[in-house]
Amino acid sequence: MRLFITTIIILVLNSPIKADTIYNLIKIPNLEIYKIDTSNGIKYLKPTKPFQVGLRNDNVTCFNPNIENIKNKFNLVEKNLEKYNEDFLKKINLKYVILCENLSVSGINAAGVPNLKMKTLIIDINFDKNYFERIIHHEVFHIIYDGFKNYFIENEWKSFNQKNFKYTECSTCSDRLNLSEFKKTNGFLTEYSMTTAPEDMAEVFSFLIKDKKKLDEKSLKDPILKNKISFIQNNILKISNNFTFE
Repeated sequence: MRLFITTIIILVLNSPIKADTIYNLIKIPNLEIYKIDTSNGIKYLKPTKPFQVGLRNDNVTCFNPNIENIKNKFNLVEKNLEKYNEDFLKKINLKYVILCENLSVSGINAAGVPNLKMKTLIIDINFDKNYFERIIHHEVFHIIYDGFKNYFIENEWKSFNQKNFKYTECSTCSDRLNLSEFKKTNGFLTEYSMTTAPEDMAEVFSFLIKDKKKLDEKSLKDPILKNKISFIQNNILKISNNFTFE
């Protein structure tokens, strides 16, 4: 029965009314399937023309990508998202990934836009290649955080920092935007991680997934960072006790 239902869904999604079907699922117009036969169940979509929607109380604009750009970047996107198995993705409620270009939120350029309610993550495939892979995991963490805020308590996280440190009011209302890795961490991996507690958590998570060995080495000289790493790992394991950090 399950195989029959799956077959019907695939046929519907590939039918002439697939755009309407997708819209009914995630409330984003102008989308078509890019790839749905994946090992972990993620459905990759792409816009056929630009769209603008309201997500997370913001105005999100996404342009349809050049097909060659998708071909060049897709394997990298899929390789990184394959680090999450189907069981974990179901627990964090992520099912759809939209590949676009020139992504922005309220006119501000964005690497990604997560939407927990719609099980969707929008990614700008043209984002800076120096940070592109890490940013994928950064945005995945925002999906995790939005669904499990009771695990990722901000006040507990803030207590790890030096007492005189203060985050900014929001991630976009400061000039702490640089994603370059600090040589001397002192509790923070990048300038951007100093904006808000959730962004700081997302940066630590992204390094944990992308380059754990280097992160572990940094933590040997940084007790603040070591506490933050343990916090992220322990709470991720509460969501899925078989999650592996590479």
